[in-house]
Amino acid sequence: MKKLIVILVLPVLIMAGCSEKAGEKESTGYPIQPVPFTDVRVTDNFWAPRIKTNHEVTIPIAIEQSTITGRIKNFEIAGGMADGEFCSTYPFDDSDVFKIIEGASYSLQTFPDPALEAKLDTLIGKIGAAQEDDGYLYTYRTIMGDDSHPWIGKRWEKTHLLSHELYNLGHMYEAAVAHYRATGKRNFLDIAIKSADLVNDEIGWGKIETYPGHQEIEIGLVKLYIVTGERKYLDLAKFFLDVRGPGGEEYSQSHKKVIDQREAVGHAVRAAYMYTGMADVAALSNDQGYINAINQIWEDIVHKKMYVTGGIGASGGNEGFGEPYHLPNMSAYCETCASIANVFWNYRMFLHHGESKYYDVLERTLYNALLSGVSLSGDRFFYPNVLESAGQHRRQAWFGCACCPSNISRFIPSVPGYVYAKTDDEIYVNIYLDNSASIEKGDNRVEVVQKTNYPWDGDIEITVNPANEERFALKLRIPGWARDVAIPGNLYSFTDQKDEEIRLSVNGKNIKIGADDGYATVKRKWNKGDIIKLVLPMPVRKVIADERVEADRNKFSLQRGPLMYCAEWADNPDDQVLSLVFDHAAELNVEYREDMLGGAAIIKTVATPAKKTLYNEVVAGDPDEAVLIPYHLWNNRGPGEMKVWLPDTIASARPVPAPTIASRSKITASKMTSGLSTINDQYEPKHSNDHEWSYYHWWPDNNSWEWVQYDFEQAEKVSRVKVYWFDDRPDGGCRIPDDWELQYLERGKWLPVKATTAYTITRDDWDVLEFKPVNTTALRLRVKLSENFSSGIHEWIVE
Repeated sequence: MKKLIVILVLPVLIMAGCSEKAGEKESTGYPIQPVPFTDVRVTDNFWAPRIKTNHEVTIPIAIEQSTITGRIKNFEIAGGMADGEFCSTYPFDDSDVFKIIEGASYSLQTFPDPALEAKLDTLIGKIGAAQEDDGYLYTYRTIMGDDSHPWIGKRWEKTHLLSHELYNLGHMYEAAVAHYRATGKRNFLDIAIKSADLVNDEIGWGKIETYPGHQEIEIGLVKLYIVTGERKYLDLAKFFLDVRGPGGEEYSQSHKKVIDQREAVGHAVRAAYMYTGMADVAALSNDQGYINAINQIWEDIVHKKMYVTGGIGASGGNEGFGEPYHLPNMSAYCETCASIANVFWNYRMFLHHGESKYYDVLERTLYNALLSGVSLSGDRFFYPNVLESAGQHRRQAWFGCACCPSNISRFIPSVPGYVYAKTDDEIYVNIYLDNSASIEKGDNRVEVVQKTNYPWDGDIEITVNPANEERFALKLRIPGWARDVAIPGNLYSFTDQKDEEIRLSVNGKNIKIGADDGYATVKRKWNKGDIIKLVLPMPVRKVIADERVEADRNKFSLQRGPLMYCAEWADNPDDQVLSLVFDHAAELNVEYREDMLGGAAIIKTVATPAKKTLYNEVVAGDPDEAVLIPYHLWNNRGPGEMKVWLPDTIASARPVPAPTIASRSKITASKMTSGLSTINDQYEPKHSNDHEWSYYHWWPDNNSWEWVQYDFEQAEKVSRVKVYWFDDRPDGGCRIPDDWELQYLERGKWLPVKATTAYTITRDDWDVLEFKPVNTTALRLRVKLSENFSSGIHEWIVE
């Protein structure tokens, strides 16, 4: 117990010791104050194992991968500790190392680990060596010099574009503050302060007036201000917001002044980091213009641009927001980093306004789009988080652009910090999970103990143990899903009304629930041992989308508690789910399976497969049992078909292909990828840039001859083929090819067919080639990629 108390109070002692100003300014400025994650000890079977896995697996892997890929060596080279050129991929790779240190620092406060702490000290020593004498820190320029990369000019010259100089520093400031609070050591904090002082000296009103092309430094500067009390860091964060726009790009939210923006546009991570920074600066500077802007932007996203999983960012082209109601499922971007940023932002919106609708969005994102980003094993990651897959998606061990794994490593250990919040006379209970918390309230300290199996059931018992009896309000969040509100606004709604009532009691006495701003408030004088019981019924609910969401018409999704569900290949007949049609009237039975995916509540129902015939008709097959699992758990058993939105008509399903020559063929190619299986699935695209269904491509290869090949089950007589090319202009890297040729296999040799019609190369339509009939066991389609672009194929039909 003594050890636990030391872990819990250490950060408070550390923060108070930073400077005299820090003692005065150790406040976020928000009307509602956070309860630090270090004051909350998680004891459940859902989050506690994930937090432990993050410490034991994810953080070590992230450090290892940063070593293998050269990210850490870049600091050694920049610091004169090693020779060589910049040896990783991107100029922003420094930021991954900073995020890993931040995550490790958080983890140290839950799992004291001298070996990890020593490893961080070594890393920080290398970072310090890489810092130039005046405080400048950006390994790419230090190693390679000015104008050494298209994104980089002179110092600060292209910060508003793609240099990521300021973005890297923002993550460094966050990491330095986290490390200081975890260990009490100033080694990293002093590096951050030296850097921030340089930025403040050189950038600002009347100096270099620029802004970060990728927002993040605003958040880091606010944290630096809070821990040091130095007002200049807050002023610099506000400068970076106020100097932004107009005249820039929507992609980076610099097209307008931040206070004039009302719609979410552009890159989703950049945007949500900016909205988070605006919320932080507004809390400390009382800037109502910021609040007005992010209030309206929040409504734009939640009412028009958010996925049912809480993910944001529909387009891969800009890694961000599309037009209102454009929410395709298979090509959904929903970047893991964007989900993390969405949680950051909604948390701060709650701290400003105290309304549970922000936590409704936060919880939806947390349990679905965000948690999907990491495997149960903690060593595989998603970058995008799609809502439908034909088997072409799988988590990866790492990425060239590794922002998501490093972001996961720093977010997971901070989850307990989202459970509670407080004011002088209120304690908010925002997330339900088994835990014990020690919450400081003025001169008093209140222990709050939750016992629950949430999110698998909604029975919650809360014991309140104030050190001294005290009158205050305990505000219990009643989630929107328990109040018949699928999500704030009308983008998604339940098809029915709940039957069971929410129940609340204190010391065995039932209390009538009035949900003020989404909270049941219990105000009384609290004594040790007072017990609250809250029951949130968790029936399976059917969710439908606004009719303007074309991708979700004639479909519904299933939600139970905060969890969205999906049908996945591993649990369903023939490993297929995309063809399944679901009946609204079918029973939905819940079963908790301890032996499945680490323990999960699954849903069993009945579905009917849709099948395409050789006459191009779609017919219904025989009904069979269908199983659905929580969305965040998909892809833990290998790649395969998955879908969140369940068709309720045959016309809205993806039928099993008819048994044609092509659909029965084995497919190989010059570049083997998971998308290859989609070129014979008999899906006709709407146009060449159709992203709503999968496609095969050779990107980033160009200026070469490539091929795809069908090996038939038996010799076939063929005389006609049809090809539909993939072309994602204007923003993508694929175009229709420069040329193509069809070959057939005869006696082990590839020979060109004798065409009887001209080879054509068409965008947004089929290219049809007729040729003299051949008897063969295989066809090969040779494709000449253009000099500057790659190419791809939606569908290849053989007749």
